[in-house]
Amino acid sequence: MPFDRRTLIRNLAGASALAPFLSLERAMAAVAPLSEAEAMMRATEAHGQLMAVPGMRMHAGETVSMLLYPGFTAMDLVGPHYFFASMMGAKVELVSNQSTLEPVKSDLGLAIQPTARLGDAFETPTILFAPGGGAGTVTAMDDPATVEYLRDRGGRASYITSVCTGSLLLGAAGLLKGKRATSHWAARDVLPEFGATPVDARVVTDGNIVTGAGVSAGLDFGLAMVEMLRGRPYAQALMLQAEYAPQPPFKGGTPATTDPAIATAMAGMLGPVTARARTVAKKVRS
Repeated sequence: MPFDRRTLIRNLAGASALAPFLSLERAMAAVAPLSEAEAMMRATEAHGQLMAVPGMRMHAGETVSMLLYPGFTAMDLVGPHYFFASMMGAKVELVSNQSTLEPVKSDLGLAIQPTARLGDAFETPTILFAPGGGAGTVTAMDDPATVEYLRDRGGRASYITSVCTGSLLLGAAGLLKGKRATSHWAARDVLPEFGATPVDARVVTDGNIVTGAGVSAGLDFGLAMVEMLRGRPYAQALMLQAEYAPQPPFKGGTPATTDPAIATAMAGMLGPVTARARTVAKKVRS
């Protein structure tokens, strides 16, 4: 006969001794590691529970075109890409303005592998997105093929979007006329050159134009877009998945909250790029 520990305990001490043992056994079972099969079963159940949350839109068929060009700022792109690519059913492409599908280097040397070229990109994307950068952005603003691509797709996209100085690219394509928009703090004042009204905010929405401020605002922008497309519950689910609950280690991040000596010096260092952007903006308008 196989060993039965419950029977043994009953025989030794009676039923009263069994209760504490069973309570401990149940507690241990509750924290015991799940097998892969059990974990998969629970994940399937949890997926059903998430779908049942009021207002939850789990599946859709958005198409997202994200522009790549030499010298873009990687975080401008990667933050929003995380949220776009996490949307179930969405198709995200990385569109290079180069003639090949070779990796495109960011301003700090991080290379991203594109999946399409300008001529191969989605004809009617749900979202058209332009990341920002420094000198590379100004060069892209002055590139006829890049500007024409943004103008063409922007005429059909459901949402025309950017982060950081990517809004200058949208402006160069004539997509911001009469619109409220934001950009990196150092370049925000260039927006009127394109007929736009600059706004000091992390994310600015004007009709189907959605722009994010500098670099880190790409995460705020990405979540705002997910909420527009899928609703607040879905956006909150991805926010939790990303554990996006920022707590900066110290005060700063805007000219108003940074030591004036530092803010003034940084503005001066970034000045040449802004000045060049103004020159290109005037060239585009003429």
